[in-house]
Amino acid sequence: MALFRIARYEEQEKSSSAEDQAQVLLRRLRVQAQERQLKKQKQQEAEAETSSPGDVAPGPPGPAQTSLSSPAPEEPKRKAKKRKRGDGSPRRLEKSESETDPMSSQKGTSSPRKPKRKKKKKTGKSCEEQGDKKDSTRACEPSAEASEPQHSVLILGVPDKKALPKVQPFLPKWLAEPSQVQKSVKNDLVPIQDIPGIHPCLQKKLKTNGIMSYFPVQAAVIPALLESASHGFLVGRGGYQPSDICVSAPTGSGKTLSFVIPVIQVLSERVVCHIRALVVLPTKELAQQVSKVFNIYADGTALRIAQITGQKSLAKEQEILVQKTDSGYCSLADIVVATPGRLVDHIDQTPGFSLRQLRFLIIDEADRMIDSMHQSWLPRVVKAVFQGDSAPGSSPLFQRVEPRAITAASTSQPQMPLQKLLFSATLTRNPEKLQELGLYQPRLFSTGPDSQGSVAQPGTEQDGEGKYAFPAGLSHFYVPCTLNSKPLAILHLVRNMKFSRVLCFTNSREVSHRLFLLVKAFGGVPVAEFSSRFGPGQRKMILKQFEQGKIQLLISTDATARGIDVKGVKLVLNYDAPQYIRTYVHRVGRTARAGNTGLAFTLLLRVQEQKFLQMLREARAPELGKHVIRSEHLKSLVPQYEEALSELQKTIRNEWKQKKA
Repeated sequence: MALFRIARYEEQEKSSSAEDQAQVLLRRLRVQAQERQLKKQKQQEAEAETSSPGDVAPGPPGPAQTSLSSPAPEEPKRKAKKRKRGDGSPRRLEKSESETDPMSSQKGTSSPRKPKRKKKKKTGKSCEEQGDKKDSTRACEPSAEASEPQHSVLILGVPDKKALPKVQPFLPKWLAEPSQVQKSVKNDLVPIQDIPGIHPCLQKKLKTNGIMSYFPVQAAVIPALLESASHGFLVGRGGYQPSDICVSAPTGSGKTLSFVIPVIQVLSERVVCHIRALVVLPTKELAQQVSKVFNIYADGTALRIAQITGQKSLAKEQEILVQKTDSGYCSLADIVVATPGRLVDHIDQTPGFSLRQLRFLIIDEADRMIDSMHQSWLPRVVKAVFQGDSAPGSSPLFQRVEPRAITAASTSQPQMPLQKLLFSATLTRNPEKLQELGLYQPRLFSTGPDSQGSVAQPGTEQDGEGKYAFPAGLSHFYVPCTLNSKPLAILHLVRNMKFSRVLCFTNSREVSHRLFLLVKAFGGVPVAEFSSRFGPGQRKMILKQFEQGKIQLLISTDATARGIDVKGVKLVLNYDAPQYIRTYVHRVGRTARAGNTGLAFTLLLRVQEQKFLQMLREARAPELGKHVIRSEHLKSLVPQYEEALSELQKTIRNEWKQKKA
């Protein structure tokens, strides 16, 4: 921390003392000039005393005397040399020396001129040597004008106080000019009958599930997807490859339904069952949620949905994907919802698993999926889509090749296009990262009137008011506290303020587990823990109990921060402050979803406040309110809290012994 402070304030101190350094330098110049002037006068007086009139022979002045006593022809030459040599200071010095020369004012003999002329040459030589040795912008002997303040002196090493103009990033046109989507999910609703092209059966199912209007994101994206498949899913519009779609919108704005509805409507016309839609998600819980939505709206159609996330064995998942027949393998699923790792396993190990008929590749939580590109799941999927069909008797009519430049040859043969759909609340605007996805003439839908984004940081949705878009009904605060009072602050917010369904986030499994044990030992609060230490079945049951209101406080890692729609969350608590702005956006996005209101509190230590608030200011996020918990509100909890700490210590020891055994 000491090193951080020194590095931080060093430049500020230099910048604030720039003018003082200039004044000090000028004072030194004046003192040195005066000292040299006095020294020169003393030397000239000493030379005058040593010389006498008897050194010159008496009589009328001869030619030699005349040449010595009249140095006028040489002086213009010397002056011209000095003009060529420097910045004009030597000319002023020569004038000042001639005015203060005691010998020239007393005697007009030629003998004192000779040593004086030699002295001038030596002085000029030493001046040049001194200027060679000292790399400085000043002359070796400053003039009388140097005593005046010179504000134009350039001091090297001092940072310029002028603010540099901000360089705007040069983005591709589709990033710099996105299709704008209204932000408010309350004021900009669109009735479902106002969107043309939706099948009546789907509209009826929407109304059955209580959806009478589309959110702004859904009203913009659904028609765009239906238009790209207006000629069916086998060919693109006009026979051309359709544009890929990218959607950046706040959490809880209905992004899932914006691709579920058009995909089901387009694929409901299929005759032969093939995998035509693949949805890739980062977590098992999110995959379960999306698969559930697909099953709801695909009910009553011939479409089959398969989920491959590793919750079942590989053999069990193979049974719901492919079936072996006398003529080969046939697909049993039209829409597959998968996690990246399990998807690669089936591409490598499942016989008959084919993606050659894939029409839609949907990547949800795209920014996190881009971060997991080191697994190389996307190149494997693209290779499986465009690999040649070696089956006997296969027709070359609809064989697929990867998208390339539009020419007469490339468009002469129709083929089924592969359209990529990206959805995220924190979609990066970094072109280098987006290039890894291999998008084809992409089109971006973004919230807000101005979505000019940032390239440096992996950002979230951007709008005109700020760099990141948060749910409109969200109110968020920060709570100053100490390290010892953080658990007491959690208990005060949950018990005394009587919040139901509180979701609390920590940065690690260990902290989640210890906080869970502490609150459980304290008593009075139905609490549960949610992390990767539990299996999929246990986590599903915990979420269900939390939604039913049986659990008041759910302590979790960031496993529930991404995309999972936990219904009824009224308050989000950040027990540990998030280190990145993207994490904060996803955490607080678990509340105030679908136009509802919600609260978010972040506990901050004193050493964390400045950095955390600065991070939000740089992200141009809405200003956080300050919520102070008075010490008298926590005093009543201290005795019971100390007992819970003693019990926590015993519990941790017992768990450690069990692990060791």
